[in-house]
Amino acid sequence: MNIPCVKCKGVDMLCGRSFCPIYAKAESLFKVEKNLEKQDFFGASPAPFVGRFGYPDVNVGILSPPDTKEDVWLHDAPQFWADNSFSIKQVIDLRSSLVNSRFRSNIKDQNKMLDISQEVGMASKPVDVEINLEKKPTFRLNNDAYLAPTGPNAKLKKATITENPKIHRKVDKAVSDTDLKSTNAVLDLYDSGFDENFLSKLLSVGTLGLKNNRKLVPTRWSITATDDMISKDILKEIKNYNETDFQAFFGSYLGNYYLVMLFPEPWSFELFETYLPKASFNISDEIQYTTDHEPYRGRTSYAENCGGGYYASRLPVLEKLKNLKRQASVLVIRMITGEYAVPLGVWVCREATRKSLSSKPITFSDKNLMLKYAKSLIQKKFGYDISPILEKSVLLKEMKNQSKLSHFFSG
Repeated sequence: MNIPCVKCKGVDMLCGRSFCPIYAKAESLFKVEKNLEKQDFFGASPAPFVGRFGYPDVNVGILSPPDTKEDVWLHDAPQFWADNSFSIKQVIDLRSSLVNSRFRSNIKDQNKMLDISQEVGMASKPVDVEINLEKKPTFRLNNDAYLAPTGPNAKLKKATITENPKIHRKVDKAVSDTDLKSTNAVLDLYDSGFDENFLSKLLSVGTLGLKNNRKLVPTRWSITATDDMISKDILKEIKNYNETDFQAFFGSYLGNYYLVMLFPEPWSFELFETYLPKASFNISDEIQYTTDHEPYRGRTSYAENCGGGYYASRLPVLEKLKNLKRQASVLVIRMITGEYAVPLGVWVCREATRKSLSSKPITFSDKNLMLKYAKSLIQKKFGYDISPILEKSVLLKEMKNQSKLSHFFSG
């Protein structure tokens, strides 16, 4: 990246960030290094992890700290992190202290270690596990645009659960019902109050769906699949509602700023992910962006440009419309700044969008006034003219060109 790190050396913050990402990773290593001298340890596991490389033969991991800790659940709690405004450094500290004890498995296998991973994924609270590794863990902070970071990893030789996992009766019922499709299971549990982070774990370790269809799903895929399942179900409901007013919401979390604009039109959705200079993945001095869109009838292919962030941002928007009992055409502009120095996963997109939608909206009398506000806000906040982005908007073009039924019945 075009950042004078050599001159700064993490002291003067010449990149404009509030902390040095290089130092943050180094500090994480120092904090956990003393616990990486053993191959056998006892700890509570808050989450399983399923990799994607080599599919259908994948790495399956049991994430757990290498020592006994209180509040282990906090290591895998995106909604809590956001609700309590955890910083990037706090999230890195939590995630880097989890050892990924992994083994290789085919997605259709059944074995004892896979059973343990499934019980960890089903449990309502972290499960006490005794871990025996082939070698001492190797520290590496793995950052991903889709997944929450993971820390040290090592091949798993043996794992033993030392307590009876606490599994909610509704989860047990969904897992036991081998005639219940995975989509229906996810939706039933979501309606019962289980959040998308928990549901994606259930889907990932192959505990949901028809008996012969059950298989491991890479964690990265299960997260997006869960967001998409829930969104499509909510969408069926909101399409029956009246249209909203012209409203704009603005908010942020961890250097991700979201401007969400609702237009009184039938459902459609468009996301622009805009990377400012010095932001993650933008190595240039110019502003870069990607975009994806869906019309009223929905998408027929994966949102390749924005990826999982598209589905993670769309879900809170639909939750908000369901709460308002309204439908709308929704234009979302995500401004990714240098504050977001380390990618932490698509949960950041979901929670930053939720934070934005929890702000007090500004209501406008027409489209032009709302777009004028959007241009002024972005110019003032980021020094950037978003007119070129708005000109590229498929949603705005369709609104301009689409004839309404009222046009044919007027006069």
